[in-house]
Amino acid sequence: MPVSASTRRAVRERAQLRCEYCHADERWQFIRFTIDHVLPQSTGGSDDADNLALACRNCNERRGNRSEGRDPKTGEIVPIFNPRQEVWADHFAWDVNLIRVVGRTPTGRTTIELLDLNDDRHDGAGLRIRQRDVSARYHPPREDPVLSE
Repeated sequence: MPVSASTRRAVRERAQLRCEYCHADERWQFIRFTIDHVLPQSTGGSDDADNLALACRNCNERRGNRSEGRDPKTGEIVPIFNPRQEVWADHFAWDVNLIRVVGRTPTGRTTIELLDLNDDRHDGAGLRIRQRDVSARYHPPREDPVLSE
């Protein structure tokens, strides 16, 4: 059964129109964000709002149905960030230039690697969009932590 329009609206409002993984703001992008199943449907996840997150197309497609990955620092298999159970600022921060996401925990590092949040394996469009948004003062969200030098 598809996610209802009212549930979609509630998910979008709860996320403040931000991708719940990379914190891109949909208002300044060129494409509408998608509704992501935190626990993928293929592994038994439901369409309940408690299992849904707003995700930009890059994060949604790169994540696929994976919910864990390998921490690039320790090599251990760890869960990726769960926006329904965890706080973004506990796992991530912005670098001093406000462009790159930095992992503060194994979950943060793994999520950055798995979803390629810094576009290291892609064409860098995400970083160019962030740079534009920083210049326009749309990014980063005010409550997000920023690393000091």
